[in-house]
Amino acid sequence: MKKKGLALLMSLLFVSSTLLSACGGGDKAAEKPSGGSEETVSNEPFEITIRHTQVGESKKFRLALLNDVVSKTEEAVPGLKIKLDAVDSEVNRKEKLRGEMAAGKPPEVFDVFGSPDAGVYSKEGLMLDLTPILDELGIKDKFTTLDPFTHDGKIYGLPIGGSIEGIFYNKDYFTQKGLSVPKTLAELEQIAETIKADGKIPFAQSSKDAWIPLMTTNNLWSYYAGPEVTYGFKTGETKWTDPKVVEGVKKHQEWVEKGYFKKGELGFEYADMRNQMITGEAIMMMDGSWANSVFRDPAQAGDMVGKVGYFNLPPVNEGDPVIVMQDANNGYGFSAAVAEDPRKLQAVKEFIKNMWTDEMQLRGLKEDGVLPAMKMDLATMNSTSDDPLMQDIFKGVSEINKSFPAFDALVQADVNTALSMGIQQVIGGELDAEKMLENVQAAQEAANASEE
Repeated sequence: MKKKGLALLMSLLFVSSTLLSACGGGDKAAEKPSGGSEETVSNEPFEITIRHTQVGESKKFRLALLNDVVSKTEEAVPGLKIKLDAVDSEVNRKEKLRGEMAAGKPPEVFDVFGSPDAGVYSKEGLMLDLTPILDELGIKDKFTTLDPFTHDGKIYGLPIGGSIEGIFYNKDYFTQKGLSVPKTLAELEQIAETIKADGKIPFAQSSKDAWIPLMTTNNLWSYYAGPEVTYGFKTGETKWTDPKVVEGVKKHQEWVEKGYFKKGELGFEYADMRNQMITGEAIMMMDGSWANSVFRDPAQAGDMVGKVGYFNLPPVNEGDPVIVMQDANNGYGFSAAVAEDPRKLQAVKEFIKNMWTDEMQLRGLKEDGVLPAMKMDLATMNSTSDDPLMQDIFKGVSEINKSFPAFDALVQADVNTALSMGIQQVIGGELDAEKMLENVQAAQEAANASEE
């Protein structure tokens, strides 16, 4: 029904657009230069909106970078005024952008996940095909991957950076207690027991937004069932109820029951989790590599600057492949309607030209700790930052034997919702892992059936 509704809406929009084009055709013709080969460039003010998710203290460096790109773009395009629209990432992804897409009126530029979101929106004709623009700018082959944003051979968005997920830890505490970076999950659990016995919280956690604890769950089930298992849910080749997937989720449930996380985590916001680390209340924390910007900023981390290290979640058995979430799925997309306005199209081209450069990628790495989305050799990255935490993260990247994209890049939105609700029910003690995964599998089968 939703698809039919959207298709109908698109049809209505098409008819309206055609009528408006027909009505406005005479005016456009009148504005055309009567002679010569060069078109007149209008200086009349016009505006585009950039929806971004750089909200809060932890994203201030990324916001500063965006502001600089906005200034450069406004200077290069006569009459252009860019309106910045800041929205929380989860609100943008799951509520606001979805609503705008359903209405056929997204902002000209918007923060978007590549897969599956950009695929769904581009399939409905709502996102701008960037392929010819990237060819024109000569940057199409400069990205490490554009797969999450590529659909039917066309590119519909650009990743802002790359990331991995792993464990940040209090290096001073590890040294004081004689602890070493673990080589297996069993060693990690032994460390957690030592920390718990010392009256500290082993792992900082906040689960008000389900994607945060699911970082832990996703990496655990990928170790037990293999990273390939998540690719098969959408095709029906694999199931959420696979015993190995259950084993991974049960391990997360076991950690909750053992008290490895702070009680009341379902009520904590993302920032609370970092604060548990910064105050020394918790000793370790599973998070994305992007979190390094917090621990390198004296204004946010205070005395903890220089005292936080990073390691990959270790495998079940020593010597097994190191399997880590690594992707470039978060970026910017552009409204297909931009193609109908040459001045807005020029503004978008200029934005892309200014945002995706080696300079900005290295600045994002240096200031914000975001791994580059564009190809860059390890020596260049190492030369950008001699910060010990960044060196730990670079080492973590070099140790990865197998990587996988986050689960929400591989399953449908309804499945993501079922999984998000399910992990919170597990954490809250309402369901066990088996029953939760049965519910997720039911949502998966319904989502798969709706696409047939």
